[in-house]
Amino acid sequence: MKKIQIREASVQEVISVADMIPELGATPREEVYHEKMGDSPRLLLVAEVDGIPAGFKVGYERDGYWYSWLGGVLPDHRRSGIARRLADRQDEWARNRGYTHVTFKTINRLRGMLKFGIDRGFNIIKVEQEQSEPGEINYRIWLRRKL
Repeated sequence: MKKIQIREASVQEVISVADMIPELGATPREEVYHEKMGDSPRLLLVAEVDGIPAGFKVGYERDGYWYSWLGGVLPDHRRSGIARRLADRQDEWARNRGYTHVTFKTINRLRGMLKFGIDRGFNIIKVEQEQSEPGEINYRIWLRRKL
């Protein structure tokens, strides 16, 4: 049986895992992490399977609420409960620090993430249209749920 470990990580560790997830495309570099999170409370997690990185989750306080900013699981480790375990750890951490809700956003082409959020009890709170490529329209979907 494979051993799954969830642990806190550095920005560099999270970036190295994010770079291996194809759907994320060009992942943010370290300066973007510092710019977005500033001095806010934050949590950066890495999941490992038998000591090998398999996924990550990053969240931080944004405008007074807990914001689950970025996360993903490597294709070979999907459907093994890693995303759920990362989200559970983040929820517990945020709840223990007094946050009452968690919010995240995704885009309509990332159906797996949208389904994951809905299956976890998130509600859609806002949809924003954005132009991505000529003739292509994406929708940014904001979701929130109570912790």
